Parts: sequence; structure tokens; C-alpha cells
Amino acid sequence: MRLYCLSNDLAKHCYVITFKGLRIMLDCGLTEQSVLNFLPLPFVQSVKLSNLPNWIPNRDHDPQMDGELKECCGRVFVDSAPEFTLPMDKMMDFSEIDVILISNYLNMLALPFITEHTGFKGKVYATEPTLQIGRFFLEELVEYIEVAPKASTAHLWKDVLHLLPSPLSESFRPKKWKTIFNLKDVHNSLARVTIMGYDEKLDILGAFVATPVSSGYCLGSSNWVLSTAHEKICYVSGSSTLTTHPRPINQSALKHADVLIMTGLTQAPTVNPDTKLGELCMNVALTIRNNGSALIPCYPSGVVYDLFECLTQNLENAGLNNVPMFFISPVADSSLAYSNILAEWLSSAKQNKVYLPDDPFPHAFYLRNSKLKHYKHVFSEGFSKDFRQPCVVFCGHPSLRFGDAVHFVEMWGHNVNNSIIFTGKLLTKYHCFKNNIQKYIIQNQIFHISKY
Repeated sequence: MRLYCLSNDLAKHCYVITFKGLRIMLDCGLTEQSVLNFLPLPFVQSVKLSNLPNWIPNRDHDPQMDGELKECCGRVFVDSAPEFTLPMDKMMDFSEIDVILISNYLNMLALPFITEHTGFKGKVYATEPTLQIGRFFLEELVEYIEVAPKASTAHLWKDVLHLLPSPLSESFRPKKWKTIFNLKDVHNSLARVTIMGYDEKLDILGAFVATPVSSGYCLGSSNWVLSTAHEKICYVSGSSTLTTHPRPINQSALKHADVLIMTGLTQAPTVNPDTKLGELCMNVALTIRNNGSALIPCYPSGVVYDLFECLTQNLENAGLNNVPMFFISPVADSSLAYSNILAEWLSSAKQNKVYLPDDPFPHAFYLRNSKLKHYKHVFSEGFSKDFRQPCVVFCGHPSLRFGDAVHFVEMWGHNVNNSIIFTGKLLTKYHCFKNNIQKYIIQNQIFHISKY
């Protein structure tokens, strides 16, 4: 057996196992770190971004490269449609992959790049929530970028990488970066996926029996057990023993493995999530009391459900129950509706609510009572009428390079009473555009950045 790692991102997994003549791909995560080297894509033309000065190398300057690079806050950014880092295709020909096993929706965003236009003829397997929520993520990603198109694509800067300042000069294989796929590729790719249930056994060409077991990480997330008559291989992806809304992790299925492939290991094993949630709620309440509004960049599913529940309860306890909350995403309506029909994939506590009957997630109650409102975009019909401040806004994209979050950073950036609260590690202090807005990274530390 040989194991190949096709990703240079610890958080976006992609492995290939070759065994008994088979090539099995385990996950196909899409690395988004590369988009941080690009300027944001505002919905309407930004005077601030349009007036940024060009950056020109000191030597070997090609006049045709003028306008590709812009300087902002002491850093150089690419003025072009954002590009993504794909799993490495030189190490493994995607057309030779027999099977792709997906562990969760966060690790399938490169699937259209792998299955479309590569000669791929294999099979793809995932649980139902992984497929459907992955669809939301992919459709949102495509719409965010297509709604704010760039007139041209910059590429000459990749030929003078050695002349560029850090961190752009440290970019990993930028000539292999690709702009986002289109919706047709998304739909064609997802049409290849076969749905499986937990503990369902799948015969892979007579060589393996593959079984997805709950990993407790998110809705429909799974670890994969590959068994033969004499070997047992366990692929452990993102997993959690915490009890939130997903089905609990099945640890017993991982016992007695001959080979254990572990990915998604936490970089902060001693961090208490409850403490971090408390920090988030405290900082939102502090922002509101200072007559400011809070922006929480997020994905359209997953942790955001827990944030709705936790934050609403804490604001009520703080006497701030009249503060409006907005969830803005092209797939907000689908995501919220779908989360309420997934009883078999939920924790026991959430399942019991379904049988009462009751809503498994409290955001259904908040929607009925207008405490939480959802829209596709900030320019959607009705949003300007309902919008009032101070408020809390959940929207994408967490990179702050595209999506409605770009609009709110522009709109709120000059008021120190407003804040951005990051719940992930995609965006770091080093990659933030300086602004007058307060910024908090809940997973790491609290920090402030002043002046754009």
C-alpha cells in the first residue's frame, strides 16, 4: 500500500491510497489561502480600491504587467479574479482515480476540478448531508465570484515571482492556481455522487469494503473504514467528541485498525470551545452596547447554526433581545430549511425535538418571530427596508475577498464602534486590510487594527 498526500494545506485534505491495483482518493479539499493574495471583489466599484497605486518591480519590468499588482497597507495584492490552489495533479493523474470517498462537506470543494475536464471515470461516495450542504457551499462560492466579475485576468506576475515582496513571493505553485469553476461543472460533478448512510457497507471492485461511520464533526461527517479479509484501514478526518448538533462520533468502529490515517488534527487541543463561544457573545454584546454593529464572516452551514443559538440566548440574557440578526447568503433559505429535515443525522437531543414535534434548531423559531432574517444579498428586495443598526450580520465569505462581507467592511470600516469577529483561521492578522473597524479572532487572540 502507498499513501500520497496531494494537498499542502493541513486543513484541506486530499490523499490517495494505492492498494491492490486500486487508486482511492480520500477527500478533495480546496485550499483557499491563495485568495488572500487578491484584492476584494466589491459588488459596486470601490473608489478606494480603484485608486490604489500600481506596484512595479525594480528590475525586469514588463509594461504589459502594469495594473496586475496593487499596493495596499504595505502589501502587494493581485488585482484579478481570485484563484484557488488545487490538489497536486502531477503526483497523481485524476483520470486514473477509481473511487473518491468524501468525509465532510468542507473537504469536497475541489470536486468539480477533479471530476470535470480531467477524464475522470470513477465513483464518488458521500453521505446525504455532505452532498447537499456541499452543494450549498459550491453554489455560494460560484455566485459570490460571478456576481462581481473582473474585466481581465492577471497572470504575468507569476513569471516574476522572485522579484515580488513577501508573502506573494512565497506563493506555492501559483501557475497551477485556477479561477473558480462554473455552475454547470458543479452540477455535473455532484451528479456523480452516490449517497451512503452511516454503517452502510460498500464493496469497492471486490478489493475493499468501505464503511462510513459518524465522526461527530458536522452534519453527515464521517470517518471511513476500509476492510479486507485480513486488513483494516481507518481514515480519520475532522472528528469531535463534543456534543453539539451532529450525530456523536462512533469510536468503537475505529478499534483494532492495522493502519490509522489521521488528518484534521487540532492545533489547539487545550482550547475550550465553550470559553471561545463566551468570548464571541461577550464581544458582540460589548459592540452593541457601544452602539456598534458586529460582522461575523461565515460559511452558509455548520458552526453558524450553533452561533445563532448561542448568540441569541446570550443577547436575550443581556437585555439586548431587540437587536436584529441578519443571515445573508445566496443559499441562506435552502440552508436553513434543509437543516430542519435531517433528523437521522442529528444528536439524540436534537432528534427528540423532532419527535415532540418541535424544531431541532432554534433558528426556525427565530425566523418565525423575525429575530433572525435571511436574504440572498444586501441588494435583495426587502433588505434595505428591514435593515437597521445596531445589528449582527452573518455573511460570507470568511476570506473577506468576495461576497457580502466585502460590502459591510466598506460600509462599517470607518466607525471604531463596529467589529468583525472571525470564528476560523482562514484570515489572520497578517492578511487583514487595515481599517478603523475593530477585529477579533475568537480562535486565537483579540486584536485591534486602526486606520485604513
